[in-house]
Amino acid sequence: MPAKPAPIKKKPAPLKKVQKATPEPVVAPAPEPAPVVEVPPAEPAAPAVAAPATGAEPAAPAEASAPAVEGEAPAEAAPADEAAPADDAASSAEAGEAPQPEEPKAPTPPPPPPKEPTSAPVDLFVEDKNDTSVTINWSQPEVVGLSGLDGYTIEVCKDGTEDWKAVNEDLQKSCRFIIKNQTTGDRLKIRVVAVNAGGRSLPVALPEAVLVKEVADRPKVRLPRFLRQRYVTQVGDKINLTIPFTGKPKPVVSWTKNGQPLERGRVNIRSTERDSIIFIRAAERDDSGVFEMCVKVDDFEDKATLTLQIVELPGPPASVKIVDTWGFNVALEWTVPKDNGNTDITGYTIQKADKKTGDWFTVLEHYHRLNATISDLIMGNIYKFRVFSENKCGVSEEAAITKDEAKILKTGIKYKAPEYQERDFTEAPKFTTSLANRATTVGYSTKLLCSVRGYPKPKIEWLKNQMIIGDDPKFRQICVQGICSLEIRKPVSFDGGVYTCRARNNHGEVTVSCKLEVRQPVVPEAEKK
Repeated sequence: MPAKPAPIKKKPAPLKKVQKATPEPVVAPAPEPAPVVEVPPAEPAAPAVAAPATGAEPAAPAEASAPAVEGEAPAEAAPADEAAPADDAASSAEAGEAPQPEEPKAPTPPPPPPKEPTSAPVDLFVEDKNDTSVTINWSQPEVVGLSGLDGYTIEVCKDGTEDWKAVNEDLQKSCRFIIKNQTTGDRLKIRVVAVNAGGRSLPVALPEAVLVKEVADRPKVRLPRFLRQRYVTQVGDKINLTIPFTGKPKPVVSWTKNGQPLERGRVNIRSTERDSIIFIRAAERDDSGVFEMCVKVDDFEDKATLTLQIVELPGPPASVKIVDTWGFNVALEWTVPKDNGNTDITGYTIQKADKKTGDWFTVLEHYHRLNATISDLIMGNIYKFRVFSENKCGVSEEAAITKDEAKILKTGIKYKAPEYQERDFTEAPKFTTSLANRATTVGYSTKLLCSVRGYPKPKIEWLKNQMIIGDDPKFRQICVQGICSLEIRKPVSFDGGVYTCRARNNHGEVTVSCKLEVRQPVVPEAEKK
């Protein structure tokens, strides 16, 4: 049955070209306007005959006039819609109208960045602590993000629990915080959380719980310089030594003597928070020894050693004897004392006494050897000798006396004077230092100096321009120990010239000369006017 002709549209839309040639489509009649579908022919088809001028519509082919299958119509609807703008543009072109440009669309705003928390703070450590507070310090997170950083929350809980509580009401801006009002002896776990618009970061916690207790500074004994070596004092002296130390909290101080606990009898110890004092009212030799002071804080300790040496006068030498006597000499020997006074022997003092008078005279002092020879004794006298010991405290109170006596026998002694060969010391005069040229100013005294030797003592004469000066009061001539000088008092221009010093004795004559220039003083131009 032939299809009914469809009404002609006012603005037919041209179909898209398919491959090389496509026939113009014919709109099939339909009860409702249907989209035009481009159906490619199986074979090339002849183009449709143009419509007559009378307005009669050409007959549509059977294939083109057939309506689309019902099942396929929805699938081809989308291409028809896509072609609609092109049909409208083609229709506008046929009508002679210019196509209108499309309005630009506004750019789509980027999505807002996601709000993420920062990374965890770093480098959390305890800066200080005492009996009631703990001061902590940390560094800001490595990754902060676009959301920024609002602050920090500090949380604590007791060791062994997980009951974390914030100790700051408002967010902490700085990276340092003091956790106050804590109980002494509690062990606290501490952590810090960074907060921003994205929420809380991961916490950073201390590796170990913190004991709320005053920080223990390592103890240190400050031994004074004069006590670092042996401290020596005499018997009966008062000892009052102060040894400072440091440590926090107050260190525990203990003393020992020669490795044993110190007995608080003669030695008194008084300790404060800063020093320890050792006091002995009257020192004795038994107080000598090595004292050790120990200061201890918790598991830390420090020690210092103090060596006390109480000394006194030494005893006398153990023995002294006369070994030999010859001529005017006596040889002595002695032994070291049994009691050295708790210090080294520094020397000996030897004295002699004549049996006639009994007076003792010191022969040698601070003598270090254990034997000596006493000389210059008087012939015919009998002598005794004694020896004292010495140390840094002084000379011993007693002395060791020889049991035997030394008698200087009278013997026939003839003195023969030595014979000396006489020497001839005669010598002609000779100047060892010559005169030097001099220059002086009018009115200023000057001296000419030279030195001469010779034997017998040479006679000195001064000459001016080959004329003997003589006893002119203007000149002063001196010759002492071979040093010859000529002083010219307030010279004038006339006193300039050649001066000669002449020395002569029985063995010869010698001269030396110099030139003296006397200059006029320089007068400034202002004074001339």
